[in-house]
Amino acid sequence: MYIRTSSRTNKDGSKVTYVQLAHNYWDKQAGCSKTKIIHSFGREDELDREALERLVVSIRRYLNPDQPLFKEKETDDCSFLGVKDYGGTYVLEQLWQRLGLDTIIKRLLKDRSYEKDVERLLFTMVANRALDPSSKLAIEEWAKEDVYIPEAEDISVHNLYRTMDFLLEHKEELEKEVYISIAHLLNLEVDLLFFDTTSTYFEVQPPEAPEEDEFRMLGYSKDKRPDLLQMVIGLAVTRDGIPIKSWVWPGNTPDMSVIKEVKDDLTGWKLGRIISVVDAGFSSEDNLRYLQRAGGHYIAAEKLRSDKSEVKEALSKRGRFKEFGNLKLKEITVNEGEARKRYVLAQNPKEAERQKIQREEIIKETQKRLKEIKQLPNKEHTKAICELRSHAVYGKYLRQLKDGRLKLDKTKIREEAKYDGKFLIRTSDDSLSAEDVVHGYKQLVQIESSFRSIKHTLKIRPVYHRLEDRIRSHVLLVWLALLLVRISENNTEMSWNKIRRELSRIKVGDFIFNSGRVFQTSQITKKQSEILSGLKIEHPPRYPKIESKP
Repeated sequence: MYIRTSSRTNKDGSKVTYVQLAHNYWDKQAGCSKTKIIHSFGREDELDREALERLVVSIRRYLNPDQPLFKEKETDDCSFLGVKDYGGTYVLEQLWQRLGLDTIIKRLLKDRSYEKDVERLLFTMVANRALDPSSKLAIEEWAKEDVYIPEAEDISVHNLYRTMDFLLEHKEELEKEVYISIAHLLNLEVDLLFFDTTSTYFEVQPPEAPEEDEFRMLGYSKDKRPDLLQMVIGLAVTRDGIPIKSWVWPGNTPDMSVIKEVKDDLTGWKLGRIISVVDAGFSSEDNLRYLQRAGGHYIAAEKLRSDKSEVKEALSKRGRFKEFGNLKLKEITVNEGEARKRYVLAQNPKEAERQKIQREEIIKETQKRLKEIKQLPNKEHTKAICELRSHAVYGKYLRQLKDGRLKLDKTKIREEAKYDGKFLIRTSDDSLSAEDVVHGYKQLVQIESSFRSIKHTLKIRPVYHRLEDRIRSHVLLVWLALLLVRISENNTEMSWNKIRRELSRIKVGDFIFNSGRVFQTSQITKKQSEILSGLKIEHPPRYPKIESKP
């Protein structure tokens, strides 16, 4: 307690000062120190000073009258223990709570008993994936030494693995609960739902894998690593790029085989009228029919060089293109009645010109190589001729004459020119304009962006786990991290790499005194304040934690 004065200025400009007895206390909710007035002695110019002196004498009599009234205050020594990153974990924690993820997980934990707080352990693993991706073993040291997460300073890898088991056990409930929560809070637009798959590989050669492993398998690699075992990952995202659900399949799973599972898994999610947007790898007739169940619709890419008779007919139909931004569009209908199919053919003139120039350069190089090999009729092929004929780039524009010589295939060149800058889209929804169909398909880039994020920003690879359940749980952690990352990017219009880098500069210092321990946040800069404002998050508390010694 202490004596303090406060002043007030009257309307006539005169100033009145009051004398008060006050003390300071820590307001946990506000995260700062506040002053409480215990007693007011009145105006300073009317103060009964003799009464204050009598109070001092009374206090001295109550204490030890033999001790001097005033003594020199002992110095409260201060030691600086270190500094930790605080900005990233603070922001992720605020988003985590805003989306109700802490409440959802605690509800799933009802009637379950664990050695450590599973919700805190789960948040720690998700935060690590978003801020500094590392192995579960490395998270022990990261949480203790590098970042400020008070509840996670004494975690062990054993606790993390048990948390991963819990996460996988409640996967379906968690994903549905998270979707319902974010759909309400973020007012998600789910009339368009994008789905695609990617693959990611394991740093293990096929001969090294156990024979009973039916999950890590060889398959078509979208990372250009067909020599390594892999898994297939699927994502469903909204038009804003918010991932609402993830899937994991064995590495040899073909795209065509997963659509039914995806559609069935989303049944009952109250998604309303959904138009699923899928790439050409999923556009089999069976898959497209399945996407129309329960009133659903689709927007699907078709392969231009397809063997489907309807595709060939659609490409051969004449008609005028109309302008749409940087594209030219032509709407095409094939067949009648129940067999009717609606297509939109789009062409990008700039891309068409680029492909034309690229093909001309390839043809020019092919002609040069033809002259160099000096072919003779009815002679055995040399090694150079065989290599040119089988070349992945130059060989496709060559044909072989009856006498064995190679020659440019002009028919092939003309056929290829027909496809320059074009893509063909099919839809089951007649209420969509051609422009809407193309716009919806072009937004498939959202999911491609998500795949880039999980591979490069969140670093899903390398996967250190061997067991299938742990691998599946690892993907769920990446999905939760991607959810927080996408929300941050959408609200700030900044990349997560920039957000993460700026937030990493918000530190918390650890100071210890004779009287206790204090954690103090560094000053918030203008850039950091703009990020927090964009996310609608208050500045972190000046003193996140104060501990008093007993």
